[in-house]
Amino acid sequence: MFTVQPLAPALGAELHGVDLTKDLSLEVFKEVRRLLVEHQVIFFRDQDISPAQHKALAESFGPLQSHPAYDTIEGYPEITILESTAEKPSKIEAWHTDMTFRKHPPLGAVLRSKIIPPQGGDTLWASMTAAYDGLSALMQEFLSGLTAEHDFSHGFKESLAETGGRERLAQAVADNPPVVHPVIRIHPENGKKVIFVNSLFTTRILELTKGESEDILSFLYDHVTAPEYSCRFHWQPNSIAIWDNRSTQHKPINDYFPAHRMLERITIDGDSPY
Repeated sequence: MFTVQPLAPALGAELHGVDLTKDLSLEVFKEVRRLLVEHQVIFFRDQDISPAQHKALAESFGPLQSHPAYDTIEGYPEITILESTAEKPSKIEAWHTDMTFRKHPPLGAVLRSKIIPPQGGDTLWASMTAAYDGLSALMQEFLSGLTAEHDFSHGFKESLAETGGRERLAQAVADNPPVVHPVIRIHPENGKKVIFVNSLFTTRILELTKGESEDILSFLYDHVTAPEYSCRFHWQPNSIAIWDNRSTQHKPINDYFPAHRMLERITIDGDSPY
């Protein structure tokens, strides 16, 4: 069918021999989805897909979400433009899980590269399953009964602080009040436990004092980025990454300024974490 090249022990694999410009058979799609859950992030090279094909690929995994803070492709409000230029460099540099400020954070995302800088611009992913397994049994037990708040405004505080930013994002703030998720969630497809807090959107652990919450979150934010839990992907034009947002965090490496970088992303609707 196709070949699978693992990228790192914890997560990540490149899939070769799949043409995403064509409709996938049910057999191939089932295998792609199985590999996504197993490897948590999967990559494809040389896939010059159209916006319609991008949307169709993402829809094969489930209903789609839109993002309240980014520009989109004309005629395709589901396709978010992630662009960094010398005049408007990217502000997102923290490790994060996408859109945990929603009651139903995304199942995953399909990201394709359009413009790639001559050097740099890689993306890191980390396995929150491996990070959970790397905790002591006592820490796992302690965290399992806790819940945390996630807030859109916290994640976009730099944009809100810009001139006109609060007015531009007023509706997004109103539509996305803080939500509460478990600190440790269970993956709905494989039953594995996953660390589900991230430095971009998580603000506090509700059951702890302010100081305790800050200390535990600081520990977890540092813990999940250990090299043994991560993989690194070097983008080329027309590369595609599909990741399981329920079990990973990711981080763009903004080392290419002032070069131009543009990617297009679609997020897939998820369920309520438990």
